[in-house]
Amino acid sequence: MLKTLTSILKLLLLIGIVVFIPVYIYFYHGEVITSFDSLDDVTSFLMHYKNASIPVYIGFQTLQIVISVIPGQAFQLAAGYLYSFLPGLLFSVIGAVLGTSISFYLAKFLGRDAVHIFFGEEKTAYYLERLNSKRAYTLVFVLYLIPGLPKDVISYIAGVSEMKFKAFLVFSLIGRLPGMSASLLIGELYFHNHYVAMGVVAVLVVIAFIACVVKRDSIKTRMDRLYDKVSK
Repeated sequence: MLKTLTSILKLLLLIGIVVFIPVYIYFYHGEVITSFDSLDDVTSFLMHYKNASIPVYIGFQTLQIVISVIPGQAFQLAAGYLYSFLPGLLFSVIGAVLGTSISFYLAKFLGRDAVHIFFGEEKTAYYLERLNSKRAYTLVFVLYLIPGLPKDVISYIAGVSEMKFKAFLVFSLIGRLPGMSASLLIGELYFHNHYVAMGVVAVLVVIAFIACVVKRDSIKTRMDRLYDKVSK
């Protein structure tokens, strides 16, 4: 009886995440997806909530990771303008930790079959095989470091892998930080018309990326040491 109720609960939760939440956002808060055509739109949206904009921003950062319908980078750029770099980074990290934790444990609760429904059996098997390897933590770091890769897919698949949550959270967060920091800093500089400084930041980002490629063996060694600490 308990097993049946648990299965029904998982099914309802899955339907809610896959169907009802996206449908609700699309029909009742469609501006979240369609109206943020510029940074001014996002900034105006956050400023509308005044003192409550901080929890709203953290909530959107969290939601963006859990259901992947919110333009996360646009919100980070706006946060750089509204809150400045360091407070914006703190709020972004809080949202990232919450979103990653929810998606990781949600996948663990729902199980592998539900993750297959989410992302397809082939894609799930592809990433699951790599997340169960000895170099899974390095893969997580690289996936979160490089823009455009399926970050939010990984947080779910990691939940049904053999990775420990603490290690996954640490390496995914380290991977997120450079891109997150760059977005916040560029947002702050853009809204203060510091275009030269923006160019400097862009150049530094490129240099840092090249340095990571050149020093990849050294970085890999450091990742090994860090993994030994966080996986205990």
